[in-house]
Amino acid sequence: MTGWYAERAPGRSAKAVIAVTLLALLLVAAVPVALLAAVVVMMLGHVAFGLALFGGSVLAAGIAVALAGMSGMRHLRKLLSGGSFRVVRLDGSQYTDVAEPTGSDYANVVELDRSEYTEIR
Repeated sequence: MTGWYAERAPGRSAKAVIAVTLLALLLVAAVPVALLAAVVVMMLGHVAFGLALFGGSVLAAGIAVALAGMSGMRHLRKLLSGGSFRVVRLDGSQYTDVAEPTGSDYANVVELDRSEYTEIR
């Protein structure tokens, strides 16, 4: 791959983040199925095993979601801090060359002085 396609292809860490996220989604989707299976097992008389089945599925889904969130945030921070993701940070000094328009094309616009502005908090 050369050119634009090589820059847009996900790297190894991006593929890992996608894989962990898909695993988390699958485990979260499996929680209702585990609840149904736990209810059936408990109705057959194995209450402790049913509770362990449902609790284990919720625990696994929670861990997978937390891991996906942490790895996704780490990957996002790495993208923003590196030079591969072109983000321009703007501060007040970069707007000094932009002038406000003096006139308005609208007939019913009321111009206020600085003292007439209200501060909303």
